[in-house]
Amino acid sequence: MFTFLLRTTACVVALLPVLAHAAPLTLDEAVERAVQRSEATRSAKAGVSSAAETARAAGQLPDPMLGVDVENLPVTGADRFSTTRENMTMKRLSLGQEWVSAQKRQLRTDAARALVSREVANVGLMLAETRLQTALAFIDRYYAGETLKLAVQAEAHAREAAVTGRARLSIAGASGADVLGLTAAQGASADDALDARQQVASASVTLARWTGVGASEIAPPPAFVVLSEQTWIEAHPLVVAKRREIPVAQREAASVAANRRPNWTWEVSYGQRTGYSDLLSFGVRIPLAVAPAERQDRETASKLALVEKAEAEVAEASRVAAAEYQELTSTGQRLEDRISAYETAVIAPAVQRTAAARAALAGNQASLSAVFEARHFELEARRKFLALTRDLSKVRAQLVFKPLRAEDLQ
Repeated sequence: MFTFLLRTTACVVALLPVLAHAAPLTLDEAVERAVQRSEATRSAKAGVSSAAETARAAGQLPDPMLGVDVENLPVTGADRFSTTRENMTMKRLSLGQEWVSAQKRQLRTDAARALVSREVANVGLMLAETRLQTALAFIDRYYAGETLKLAVQAEAHAREAAVTGRARLSIAGASGADVLGLTAAQGASADDALDARQQVASASVTLARWTGVGASEIAPPPAFVVLSEQTWIEAHPLVVAKRREIPVAQREAASVAANRRPNWTWEVSYGQRTGYSDLLSFGVRIPLAVAPAERQDRETASKLALVEKAEAEVAEASRVAAAEYQELTSTGQRLEDRISAYETAVIAPAVQRTAAARAALAGNQASLSAVFEARHFELEARRKFLALTRDLSKVRAQLVFKPLRAEDLQ
């Protein structure tokens, strides 16, 4: 019994990849695969790492300066290039350091951290774009497959009608014109099926570009829960990106404003002369801001103008996002109304027409062409219904996947 259980377990484990491959690919799985393999997201994360390292270095003091000098070296006469014969020649070793106040270093660190926050937002933007494009590709692939099913069904109906028409022609039960029409319709249906297969292949390539895997079976897209307008606007990629520019500009302005107080530099040096006492020197150098209104203040004003620019861009981005949300929701509502009306006014009568034509054919009260036309009209109506449903699904996908999620900004 134990051996049997081991063999059974081994068989199940061996079949797991096959079973997993055979399972229909869901939208959530496709999106997760795309996020995991997104090179754009990896690039954005590298940008975060770069900005974080810059932020760590921003609060450090500048490197100290080590100086090695020879002063008053004779270059003519018998003592030329000698460092020991001339008593005025001095060998000097110095160490200098520019001192940046703790407040300035903190302001620089804050400005660098604002850049890190902006780069984190860029990661979120890449994640949201990856999810959106994957969702749109998934929807296209699913509805291309559904359209192919209808095309194959139409091709089978046309082939069946053509065969039946030729059989009836042999017993004088159909006209030659009807048979030729059905034969031509069979060729047109076959061409439609080939076109549908090409659409499936193209949509599969696009989906694989994001997920990295091919999928023969696609699960239907789930029902989408649409966000409220204000929530959607706040999480819109353009609004988020522009909003992250405001603290960057503010903190850079504060850092530049601090330059009105110059950095001091101190230096200590040790000098050696032959035959005389060694010398120790020390001093402090202070930059003189002789025209702060013409340089430092103008630099600060330049940065403050960027703050105003960023705030205006946020307001404009919010208007753009609001208009986009209203357009998408309006388009979605119109599509819902069209689908509801189309289902009632076109699909239902088309199904009834097909049933009536079949009943009439069974009673020899209708031609085979009439039945084929009824079937063809019904299938074409269903294809248009699929196209409308696909368009509605893509609109809702934009409303769901375009905004950033809370975890995208952490």
